[in-house]
Amino acid sequence: MCLAIPGRLEERSDDDPIMPTGKVSFGGVRKEVSLACVPEAKVGDYILVHVGLAISVIDEEEAMLVYSYLEEMGEIEQRGGGDPS
Repeated sequence: MCLAIPGRLEERSDDDPIMPTGKVSFGGVRKEVSLACVPEAKVGDYILVHVGLAISVIDEEEAMLVYSYLEEMGEIEQRGGGDPS
């Protein structure tokens, strides 16, 4: 089973208007992802990412809830306060 993981959009590139991309932080690990399905995403937004593709914009509360579940399962370590990045 594959899961979509929340990350925080830190940079956005619209060099290709059909396939915008962005740098997303997943607990401090930054990856480049496609924003083609969420063209409305802005820097600072939390987005759900599945296999390199952002599939939806979510609010910070929902992202923190998912992070807490992942922490309970031992999949991530929380780094201080709310944002694990």
